[in-house]
Parts: sequence; C-alpha cells; structure tokens
Amino acid sequence: MSWIDTFLPRSMRRKAGPISQGPIAQAVVAQPTREARASKKTAGRSFPRFKATALDQLDPRLADPFAKVRMSLRAAFTPSLPVTDQRMFAGRTQVLTALIEAIEEQRLHTVLYGERGIGKTSLLHVLEQSAREARYLVVYLSCGSSTSFDEIFRSVASGIPLLFHSGYGPTSTESERGATLADLLTSAPVSVRIASEMLGHVVGTRVLVILDEFDRCESAEFRRNIAELLKNLSDRSVRVQLVIAGVASNVTELVEYIPSIQRSVAALPVPDMSATEVRQLVVNGEDASGVNFESAAIGLVVSVANGLPYLASLLCHHASHLAIEQGRMTVKTGDVTAAISEALQEFEARTAKRSRAQIAACLRETSLEALGLLASAAQSTGGRFNPDDIGLVAAGADELAKSRALADSLVAKRLLLEAGEDDDGRFYSFVDESVPPYLRLLSAQARLAAAAAQPAVAEPRASVKL
Repeated sequence: MSWIDTFLPRSMRRKAGPISQGPIAQAVVAQPTREARASKKTAGRSFPRFKATALDQLDPRLADPFAKVRMSLRAAFTPSLPVTDQRMFAGRTQVLTALIEAIEEQRLHTVLYGERGIGKTSLLHVLEQSAREARYLVVYLSCGSSTSFDEIFRSVASGIPLLFHSGYGPTSTESERGATLADLLTSAPVSVRIASEMLGHVVGTRVLVILDEFDRCESAEFRRNIAELLKNLSDRSVRVQLVIAGVASNVTELVEYIPSIQRSVAALPVPDMSATEVRQLVVNGEDASGVNFESAAIGLVVSVANGLPYLASLLCHHASHLAIEQGRMTVKTGDVTAAISEALQEFEARTAKRSRAQIAACLRETSLEALGLLASAAQSTGGRFNPDDIGLVAAGADELAKSRALADSLVAKRLLLEAGEDDDGRFYSFVDESVPPYLRLLSAQARLAAAAAQPAVAEPRASVKL
C-alpha cells in the first residue's frame, strides 16, 4: 500500500492497481505495472538491449511490430525535452506574436516568465528558429547557479562575427579568418561599460541574445549587471536585444531593478495552455506517431494536465506506450488513467521527502481535495497566488472561505505553504515547486477512484470534472 493510501477512504485505496474498483479500475488493473512490463519485455532475452542505434535506426535483431511507432513516439511526446520542431509546437500563437512584435516593432528587450513546465523553453526555441529565418544572429544561452556576467558576455561575443563590427570591414584580414568580437577582449573581467561599448559597434545585422533559466543564477551582482546592460543598450539604440526567461510569478521577481529599465522592457507572462491548445498538442502527437487517442481519452488528458504542456505530454507519452504494449494503436481512457499512476511515481520520486511527509501530516486534518484546490490556484497563477486567486478555482463562497482558512493554517504551521506581502496584499506560494502538480495528480486520481466506485453511467468517465 502506498503511503498516500493510508489517508484515503478505504473505498479509494489502491490494492491490485492504482484504482481498485469499477469499470475504469478493470481497465487499469489490466495494465501491468512498470516493473512487470519491464520483466515481460526482457523475458527470453539473454540481456536487455537498446531498440535502436545511436543513428535512430532499428535493431534488425529485434522482432517488434511496433518498433517504428515507438521511435515516432520519442519525437511526438517529449515531456523531458523542449519542443524544437515548429511542426510540433501547439498553441501559444498569441504569446509568440506578442514576443516577435516587441522585438521587431518596438525594439524592446523582453522578459518571459511563468511557472516551471509551462513551455517557456519550447517557446524560446521556436522564437530562435523564427529569428534565424529572418536572418537575425541568435545567441542562445542557459544560465546556471554560478553564471557570471563575464562568462555570459564572452559567450555572446564569440557568437558575433567581427565582420559586423563597424571598425572592421568584411574584407579585413581578421574578418576573413573568421574572427569574432571575443577576439577583441583581453583576459581582464568584462565590465558592463566594456560590453555596452563593444555591442554599440554592431552594424549590418541584428543580434538576439536569449538568456534562459535566468532564475537559476544566484548572484545579485549578475542580475544588476544585466539590468544595467539592458538600459545602456536601449539608451544607445544598439542593434542587440535580450530575451530573458525564467520561473517567476511576476517580472520583478525575475529581474531586479526593473523600475529603472521599465520603458526598455516588455514583460510577457506565459499563461497556462487553454483546453484547445492542449488538444492540439495531443493531435500533433497523433500526426507524428500514428497513434490515435479516443475523444474521451483526450478529454481526460486535458482535464488532468490543467494547462501544463509538460504534464499533458507526460500523460500522452505513458498512455501511448501502454496502448502499444497491448497491441493497440488506439489510446483509451484506461491507458490515460494508468498513465496518471506512472506520472505519480515520477513526481513522488522528485518531490522532497520532507514535502511528502508534510503532505501526509496535512491529510490527517484536511482532505486531499482541499489541498488540490490550493495546488490548482498556485498552478493557475504561475506559483504565487492570493486569496482572490483561490476564488477563481473554488466552487462557491463556502469552499472559498474554507480554502483561505486552510492556506493561513498551513502557513502558521509551516506546512507546504509560505506567505508574504506585496502591493496587492497577502500572497501564498508552495515552498516546494514540485508539490502543486503532484497534489493535482493525486487529487485527480482520487476523483477518478471515487467516480469508478459509483454505479455505471452511460457517459465516459473522462467527463468527470477534475
């Protein structure tokens, strides 16, 4: 029995499978566990093998009728990787349009922010492709915890050929041998002044510098230097623009000193995907892999994903493999329900032990549904949410009042939530950012279990509101 089952009603506890009763349960129980499937796959083999070579070619020694489908699924649903192919990019046209207009029409630097798993990196990769098609020079960099301004600028400078420097013509000796702006730097640390002056000499092209994972950098000096560079480049109308992206609930949380550069920056939040966009993500995967999802199965993915493209892709990935392992090219609701269980295993493994213990402690005094509602509020706002945000997901004034009281109680007990104050008043956020999607999945699984325990009805179970 899983640790979470000890806090669920007896009728909702997992026994033989993730759900133990009802028609959905029968479909789920029919799905073998991950360990059982792994054992079945290796039965009769002398040793486990890769199914394809490093050149993405099938191993002819393995007789698997679904081998090509499995290879297609690797590109169709990639929860652990950002989307890099424009054909697989679903929705987000409004955000991408606003991003391009801010860069091209207003010549602004741009800050892109939102919760983890919302699709920021995929959006940046598609932006990079579009910019290169427009003949921009693009330098894409990911920040780390110890990233320094000197390190970042040297990488930027090495991506700009010297032929675009106003002091060197395309026929100069340095340009002809392929020199870059980095060749003009000394070994001394690069200051913001030196970086601004050097970029001010860029002519004959436009440069787009993309700094992803900006939130990971712990140095306040680095953030201050980037803000100063943004202001200097804007004041001098330099042909270099920055796009900064990271996990944050608002732009000030991501980039410090924002008041001094407010006129030079376009702040764009990346919202949750709409139901239509999540459906398009599934359809794109169908087209790429040849696997088909039943309408009810898509509805269940849309409901549980709650606007997170990462979670939608993860569920589709697991559900598709579950279907083909049973010799089917059609994904059913039972496959998606079993995929929820597999996704929960992954989220539980990456959720801190302390957070799991705090969830268990909370469930001794409150319901999983109540915690799931707070998780939905956090997901709907990118992490930080206020009492009014809870009202957007609560069903009525009574549930809203109870949810607000629960949030304050958790903060007082230092369980899961922390609180703060800003210009809009009191706000909450989960201490561990992996907890909201984990709670969301747990709540969804519990609701499915409760629905499965009810007498059979004509409607498909995917219509249950999660």
